Amino acid sequence: MIKIKAVIMSGGKGTRLRPLTCHIPKPMVPILNKPVMEYILELLKFHDIEDIAVTLHYLPSSIIDYFHNGEDFGVNMNYYIEKTPLGTGGSVKNAEEFLDSTFVVISGDAFTNIDLHKAIDFHKNKKSKATLILKKEPVPLEYGVIITDENGKITRFLEKPSWGEVFSDTINTGIYILEPEVLDYYKKGENFDFSKDLFPRLLKDNIPMYGYITEDYWCDIGDINSYTKTHRDLLDKKIYMKFESKEIEEGVWIGDGTFIGREVEMISPVYIGENCTIKGKTKIEPYTVIGDNCYIDSGCSLKKSVLWENVFFSRNVEARKCIVCDDVNVKEGVKLFEGSVVGSSSTISTGAIVGPDTKIWPHKLIEEDVKVNENLIWGSKVSKTIFGNRDIQGYINIDITPEFASRLGSAFASQTIGKGVFVVSSDEYNSSELIKSSLISGILSTGSKVIDIKDASMPMCRFAVQHFRTNGGLQVTSDSHDKNKIHIEIIDERGANISRNLERKIENAFGIEDFKRCNGESVEDIVRMYNFSSIYINEGEKILKNLSEIKRRNLKVLIHSASVNVSNLAKKYLESIGCDGVVSSDTHPYEKISKRVREEKFDLGVIYSENGENMILIDEKGRILDGEKFSLFSFFMGFKSGEMKEVVIPYNFPRVVENMATKYNGKVYITKTNLSDTLGEIMDRNCLYQYILNFDAIWGTGKIIDFIVSEKIALSKLVDELPKYYYVKNKVFCPWEEKGRILRKIIEDNEIGIETIEGARIVDDKGWALILPDEEKPLFNIYAEGLNEEYAQELSGFYQEKIREMLEDSR
Repeated sequence: MIKIKAVIMSGGKGTRLRPLTCHIPKPMVPILNKPVMEYILELLKFHDIEDIAVTLHYLPSSIIDYFHNGEDFGVNMNYYIEKTPLGTGGSVKNAEEFLDSTFVVISGDAFTNIDLHKAIDFHKNKKSKATLILKKEPVPLEYGVIITDENGKITRFLEKPSWGEVFSDTINTGIYILEPEVLDYYKKGENFDFSKDLFPRLLKDNIPMYGYITEDYWCDIGDINSYTKTHRDLLDKKIYMKFESKEIEEGVWIGDGTFIGREVEMISPVYIGENCTIKGKTKIEPYTVIGDNCYIDSGCSLKKSVLWENVFFSRNVEARKCIVCDDVNVKEGVKLFEGSVVGSSSTISTGAIVGPDTKIWPHKLIEEDVKVNENLIWGSKVSKTIFGNRDIQGYINIDITPEFASRLGSAFASQTIGKGVFVVSSDEYNSSELIKSSLISGILSTGSKVIDIKDASMPMCRFAVQHFRTNGGLQVTSDSHDKNKIHIEIIDERGANISRNLERKIENAFGIEDFKRCNGESVEDIVRMYNFSSIYINEGEKILKNLSEIKRRNLKVLIHSASVNVSNLAKKYLESIGCDGVVSSDTHPYEKISKRVREEKFDLGVIYSENGENMILIDEKGRILDGEKFSLFSFFMGFKSGEMKEVVIPYNFPRVVENMATKYNGKVYITKTNLSDTLGEIMDRNCLYQYILNFDAIWGTGKIIDFIVSEKIALSKLVDELPKYYYVKNKVFCPWEEKGRILRKIIEDNEIGIETIEGARIVDDKGWALILPDEEKPLFNIYAEGLNEEYAQELSGFYQEKIREMLEDSR
């Protein structure tokens, strides 16, 4: 019988686990006082898999020195070291000569008790060439989502999807059973990934590839939260593993040679290693883990904390849900609060306080009575999402502080190879200026250059990035409804919002403070542009074809914006092209501006968004065009004028635009709903007309005026020509953990006539409905379009009720 072999992938740096992994590779991080990789060896040995290859890259000697050739663990180990990272597939390909039969691939930092015998039998019975071990996960955003048919054959998969791409709650655990020939797709030394490169090719070539769904325990020890959760699950006996310490009573494990004082109070579950000393009047509360050779003096209080080896606690130390790495000296009266991590060989002096979620890197000294609320030196914080649907937002000096903004500026500028150049701008408010200044400091600290265009709108920032050919830009605005709320928008070198991939890179760099830093001589001067609005207005005149006719007509335009800057800029632009721009300061602009336009005989009215990007258009009869209706108007005007041949729409947009495009021999391109994809496609396809009308409201006003003047037509006549359509938008609550299951069930119930490009779009001959998980809130967005209003409402209502029923059934 041919023996099954295994590959343990152990090359990762464990960036999100820092400072735990500053001096050891991720597989050597201890779980109950022994490396997590040791549990993987025990699992393989239990399933009669003894021939093991280990792929290494980061600090390989730590692993080799601990495991040697594997003899002490009852296995045979061979090591394959990568000089440069080769990806998951490339690292395994490095060990190809060892892999002459069916083999298991597993991560050295995975924690699982999966029954490999059952998984291997499944692989053989299906005659599979590649079997992925899968598990159901309620919130699957950080994992690869896998879709299989009723026989377990894989039909589709996505790496780290957005909520709109969560077609299933079945995720890839990163454990695979493979036949050697699947590695023939690549050459040794090539960098390739199993999920992103190899498996898509196998799927395309129709190579038998299956998913085995396990209900056994599996946890990716990828961040601080999952690391502490694994300890809790072990102490709760949710998973059986071989413990080194003995269970002296229910839920209390004590290692050999450990002394426990008579007045020590222990509340289970508690795990204590070997050769420890714990002195009187100390309280060890549930879910505390203490490593070997630790000393805990009297009067201490520990709860839900994990201590590694050789930790010294002096008297009256308080530790709450923290992690203390090896060889740390904690002096009298120190308080370590929830989520804090103290790196190896650090000293926390008497009376110091380490605040919640604060990370201290190895070999640091915290002086007496110091309160540490920020990561020390180049600290690590568990990577946290800071971007919303299109920007970063929060309250000034609470969520978005000068320190936050400086780090963000550094994180963004650090993504550019070499020295970058960045445009930075803000609206007129002092709070925005404060945050802008801090962003500039962060960018300058990387050695990059900054062009500050002062008070500006979002379209001006986009235009400046293109005009100066910079690497990107940042715009800061205050919320018109709450001046304490700040928005920070980041754009790329095209002037489009950055991709989700770049957002994740920035979030990761921000979290671990992995920034470029320059010396003092390399800090650049700030280029301050005080007249950039004049350049913007001049360029806005050049896009008009009938400027002399516009000046002759002298149209009267009523304008309003929550931003004084935007209102003034619009007035200045309109006056420069020969119009009479009148600024309205009405507090309820919709109704009052509509009435004023009609009664005071304005040719049109425009309400500008506070960032200057979008507009609400009002014709001379007082009719309001906003949202999708304005977009359709802009498309109609573009096709009718001949200036637009292509239009880009998000997936949730009314499809009536397709009929419009057909009438004028145009084309419609559909993107995902996020702004980055839509705007990026518009930029890439050079759809300048669409960009101006939908993303630069001031220039867009000029284009509208240009057209109605050239056609010698009133705005209302164009509005009359707009096609009728019936489109509704609704929302329905859904807990985060239920989104994947609900969407999968909707897809399963509608096998015919369904699209899964983003969310689930159900189409029939009378209309369509799109069920799309919200990225920021626990809810589904439901969009519906029908042949008539009644059917659109009926479709939307049907799926709202269906989701509510599914949630009710799960209770």
